[in-house]
Amino acid sequence: MRKQKPVKESFVIMTELVLPNDTNTLNNLMGGRMMHLMDIAAAISAQKHSNRIVVTASVDNVSFRDSIALGNVVTLQAQVTRSFNSSMEVHIDVWAEDIPSGTKMKTNEAFFTFVAVDQSGRPIDVPEAVAETEEEIRLYDGALRRRQLRLVLGGRMQPQDANELKALFDME
Repeated sequence: MRKQKPVKESFVIMTELVLPNDTNTLNNLMGGRMMHLMDIAAAISAQKHSNRIVVTASVDNVSFRDSIALGNVVTLQAQVTRSFNSSMEVHIDVWAEDIPSGTKMKTNEAFFTFVAVDQSGRPIDVPEAVAETEEEIRLYDGALRRRQLRLVLGGRMQPQDANELKALFDME
């Protein structure tokens, strides 16, 4: 039986200030810089869950809802949603805060997948993720569908074998 670990133990908060070197010609945070920050926060979360070295395996649909301006404070919140054998799905929320105006808005959200590896780079088992709160359970329950979609899109699973996805479209 695999070791179990509450997902709350993987929770990470990372805060950054948007400086001129981080921005595009419109003085907004560059998308690539945002993805870099998201990857770091998510990797830390996966490492906290697995207590192992982790590598990024995939990134799902990073949505850029609103731009983040020069001088904004960016807060990233990451937490493992579910673990499989050696892989972990991590959910990331990004918030931008304009401190002088007192406004804060959610600007980005994504799911990253990490694989825990040993010193030789081979995949290694990770603890089972235990969801406790309503939100943790909601994300945990959807993780298998998201994983199957990733595998189908990546050519590593046949669509007819994706039972969790097929159940979404079962019209009986």
